[in-house]
Amino acid sequence: MNLFKKRSNISAIFICCLGVALNILLSSIVSFFKLPLYLDTVGTVSVAMLGGYLPGVIVGFATNTIKSITDPTAVYYRVINVMIGFSAAFFAERKIHKKIPGVAAMVGTFTLLGGGVGSVIPWFVEGLAPDTEYFTGMIFGTGKVSYFLSHVFSALITDFPDKLVSCILALLIVHFIPDRYKELLKFKMWLQNPTEEAEDSEKEKSRSRTRVISLRTKVLFIFMFSMTVIALLYSVIGVNIHRKTVTNEEAELATGIANLAAEVIDGDRVDEYLETRGNLDDYRDTRDLLEKIFRSSEEIAFLYVYRVEAEGNRVVFDFDTEDVPAEEIGTIVPIERGFEPYLLDLLEGKKIDPIVSNDRYGYLITAAVPVYDSNYRCVCYVFADVNMEKLHMSTISFFAEMSTIFLGFFILLCVFIIWLTDYQLIFPINSIARSMEKLADSRDTQEAMDEDVKTFRKLGIQTGDEIENLYLSAERLTKNQAEQMRSIRKLSESTFKMQDGLIVTMADLVESRDSDTGAHVQKTAAYVKIIVEGLKAKGYYAGKITPKFISDVVRSAPLHDIGKIHIPDEVLNKPGKLTDEEYEIMKTHAAAGKRIMENAISTVEGDNYLKEARNMAGYHHERWDGKGYPEGIHGEVIPLSARIMAVADVFDALTSPRVYKPAFSLEKSLAILEEGKGTQFDPKCVEVFMEALSEVKVILRKYNRPM
Repeated sequence: MNLFKKRSNISAIFICCLGVALNILLSSIVSFFKLPLYLDTVGTVSVAMLGGYLPGVIVGFATNTIKSITDPTAVYYRVINVMIGFSAAFFAERKIHKKIPGVAAMVGTFTLLGGGVGSVIPWFVEGLAPDTEYFTGMIFGTGKVSYFLSHVFSALITDFPDKLVSCILALLIVHFIPDRYKELLKFKMWLQNPTEEAEDSEKEKSRSRTRVISLRTKVLFIFMFSMTVIALLYSVIGVNIHRKTVTNEEAELATGIANLAAEVIDGDRVDEYLETRGNLDDYRDTRDLLEKIFRSSEEIAFLYVYRVEAEGNRVVFDFDTEDVPAEEIGTIVPIERGFEPYLLDLLEGKKIDPIVSNDRYGYLITAAVPVYDSNYRCVCYVFADVNMEKLHMSTISFFAEMSTIFLGFFILLCVFIIWLTDYQLIFPINSIARSMEKLADSRDTQEAMDEDVKTFRKLGIQTGDEIENLYLSAERLTKNQAEQMRSIRKLSESTFKMQDGLIVTMADLVESRDSDTGAHVQKTAAYVKIIVEGLKAKGYYAGKITPKFISDVVRSAPLHDIGKIHIPDEVLNKPGKLTDEEYEIMKTHAAAGKRIMENAISTVEGDNYLKEARNMAGYHHERWDGKGYPEGIHGEVIPLSARIMAVADVFDALTSPRVYKPAFSLEKSLAILEEGKGTQFDPKCVEVFMEALSEVKVILRKYNRPM
């Protein structure tokens, strides 16, 4: 087992390396020849179908990790390759790929993952992919679909040929690998000797019988919940840090532009600019310099110079944009609500930190830098606004990047945790439970129980933890249970022998008083066995005839005439025909036998074989038509064991010599039984007795003269 396990894992690792190499090689070839394909999932799909979930996910993860060395964007698409590997293993496990509709489902699923998910990632992370723009424009041009959906549909159309070719190549690879090698391509980590049942549990691990929820699902849920919480906390912290970083960068940019503009303005001439309403060459030169500063950065949304006054902001310089026209010099504009908390500081000419506002001009961060004259009097402020919509888009992009990177790791770790849980927990526990169930079931022989104990000990679970301790304890328990059952069986066998001996002794006591029976108890017991087994073979009285019933009836048969111990010798051994009075005395042996057995039963607690002895002793002279004794009951009201004994008892009486008659021939005896079928005897009992004549003759030859 260990050698096979090592070879299997080495082969699985080797095939994973081949899968990664195949992905990179094929994607490099199509890239070199500029073919409209990717083919970077052929190895992933092939390995997933051959090796299962873990190898497939590993190949998908490793492929894009290696590709990201030369193409950093590949790391974002790693989650797609991982999901394709998982999906391929899912299809292969259920053999969906064996039929054309299944192959179509595979291609469709891979296209949705590669084209659908693959189009959403660049949309949020890095903009539209250039190779889909043609189809995007065509679809969007219809005017019936949004631009985003047009982009998604375009990506699906573009990706479909790649996934179709990739799927066909993977299926061909899987088809041409011999079946005897495919088992070597699966990752295995057996910590026990894998019995046939254990191998089956590996193949059908998802079908484990549990009352509510399986341990495997619980472990996976705990892991997924923990990872999700950690991911959310990491995302919140990461997004906050990212927002602060971007905000600081934009604030520094706005402050730098504002400072640069403040250095251009001559503070001593601001009053003159306002008085002349900018009708000076110096004003126009300054305005040109400020406009160059404004146009130098695309991230600057607005650049303006205001003198802050109590009634509002007086415009000194203002530069227009496509959305907002410039205000004329000297115009008073209202103070925006976001600046109201800083109004006193602005009126006093103090320096203030950048202000974040969201007003009619949008979501902005504003740097305000004071401009001083030669007397160090604040004459105006230079305001530089940076549009913070970039922060919003940057945050979405950052979150999308984190999500795609994390999701690939998340799927890989989930599959690994499932694989590890199966071999470390599920398979060992299921093997222990299955073996314990076998031992708990009632077994017919000690040999079968010993075999189950040997099978349990062969598991050899070696997890090195509490499960191994549980296995060792269960192993000792099963061994002790087998030994205990061996002792109990020996004791039971001794008890049965003692009981049988007592039965024979009691029967001998009766037979020794009756000079006319001649091995009657042995023969009737043999006939009873023939009849009861015949009834069982034909399915008659199936609800009644159990192995215990058969054993009880056969063992109790010798006691059917136990009541004769109360019959006087002069009646019991009379050489001639009995008078009516003597016959009535003889008939009392049935009721007497029933009382004797009931007294014996009352001394033993629980259900025991003497109940059938009581039935046979008390009712074996009852007739099917109700004309028998001692109670005159009829049909199936008569206990089945007594109906069986009635046939056996009469047949032996007919075929055995008595002081008052010779033995009848076999033919005549059978004719009498046939004649009494349905009147004196249960028809089914006579039927099976007649069908077993070969066995009946063996008994006759053994105890009587040949017939």
